[in-house]
Amino acid sequence: MSLEGGVTFIKIGGPDLQLKMSHEEKLKNYRTAPFDARFPNTNQTRNCYQNYLDYHRCNKALTAKDKDPAPCEWYHRVYKSLCPIAWVQKWDDQLEAGTFPGKI
Repeated sequence: MSLEGGVTFIKIGGPDLQLKMSHEEKLKNYRTAPFDARFPNTNQTRNCYQNYLDYHRCNKALTAKDKDPAPCEWYHRVYKSLCPIAWVQKWDDQLEAGTFPGKI
């Protein structure tokens, strides 16, 4: 333990210790959309739309390869927490009708 500038640092392991959370742990601990450096501004409209696209692209790609689409759940949770419900409903309706303007 060391004290630098009033901040306490505690050494919890050697240099080979990696503090990585599994995909399941990230989903379990999910509360709201984390900071995304691609969208640094307050207006999160593009972030919402991009995560909606990423979810559907991920789901489509993994389903086509007969793989479990569970990793796509992250994007689903992010867009559900960022996007207004009316937008998501509209986009879902457009996807079903084949008129969605985005490239999935």
